[in-house]
Amino acid sequence: MTDRLAPPGQRVVLAAVRDAEITVAECERAVADSAAGAVVAFTGVVRDHDGGRAVSGIEYVAHPGAGSVVTQVAHDLAVRFPVDAVAVLHRVGTLAVGDVALAAAVSAAHRAEAFAAAAELVEEIKRRLPVWKRQVFPDGSHEWTGSA
Repeated sequence: MTDRLAPPGQRVVLAAVRDAEITVAECERAVADSAAGAVVAFTGVVRDHDGGRAVSGIEYVAHPGAGSVVTQVAHDLAVRFPVDAVAVLHRVGTLAVGDVALAAAVSAAHRAEAFAAAAELVEEIKRRLPVWKRQVFPDGSHEWTGSA
């Protein structure tokens, strides 16, 4: 039943691109809702390898409008899914292996909706966010890849 839900724009409780540390716990707290029977969270961390090569760190650089894109992705998700709340944060700047690059959480009345919405949120952020990634390798070389 979706008539108990707030309008989609009010269900986006946190959406930002930051150069400071982010945590999935912040997203989980933001989507907490006593009407929600499920909270699904995702943490994307910098791994120590990519494509068979060791990685020592990553730098993310965002287009100035990246924050608006994150907000729009979250809003679009709230329109399409019966969720109680959506929170998503993407970090920019220099990150070390193990640092959180993407944190997201979705609350919904039921787990199926929460899982589906969280998966779609992460995929859409990766697809639409104008962020470029510079992977740094242990030998000092690096490689840029574009996101959107």
